[in-house]
Amino acid sequence: MKKLDPKISNKNIKWHNLTVDREKLEQMRGHKGMVLWFTGLSGSGKSTLANALNDSLHSKGLSTYILDGDNIRHGLCKDLGFSDKDREENIRRIGEVANLFMNAGIITITAFVSPFQIDREKVRNIIGDDFIEVYCSANLDVCEERDTKGLYKKARLGEIKDFTGISSPYEAPLNPEIVVDTGSLNLDEAVEKILTFLIDRGFINHKYS
Repeated sequence: MKKLDPKISNKNIKWHNLTVDREKLEQMRGHKGMVLWFTGLSGSGKSTLANALNDSLHSKGLSTYILDGDNIRHGLCKDLGFSDKDREENIRRIGEVANLFMNAGIITITAFVSPFQIDREKVRNIIGDDFIEVYCSANLDVCEERDTKGLYKKARLGEIKDFTGISSPYEAPLNPEIVVDTGSLNLDEAVEKILTFLIDRGFINHKYS
């Protein structure tokens, strides 16, 4: 059976505008859809902070969902490894999924190392003005101390290849919307800093404070 040329077959694909669009869904939910993109080294507290923020927003009646790095690799991205190319594809997929959630009027919270600046910028371009980069800026020594999985130890022993911070680089954000020093702030302080930003910038209403 002859395979279709993707360049030809793609001409038959068109974008369909939905009758129930993002604006209507946001009106129903009572708030904007957005993407809060948590980035930082393994052990910097991304997942912990993302879950705490999610709890806070959910308790105020907002529609939220978390896309977590480990969870995503159990399903959507289970075919990917940790080479630079696979990490790029991992983040691209997450960016597209996050965009779908955002367009459903959901506050989408992601927690991924996402080590490369260019990949995060690609996601920013997909999402647009409602992309909020949250940099969890704990130092490497703090992250190693928190490493309950023992990943840093394995990486230093050479048992894990391409491990960010040890054998693969982490490129810190140049101009993130929010910087959270997760090495010194306690969890409540970190959540409050993010909530204050969201309210001050008009992403969520003051009534949710």
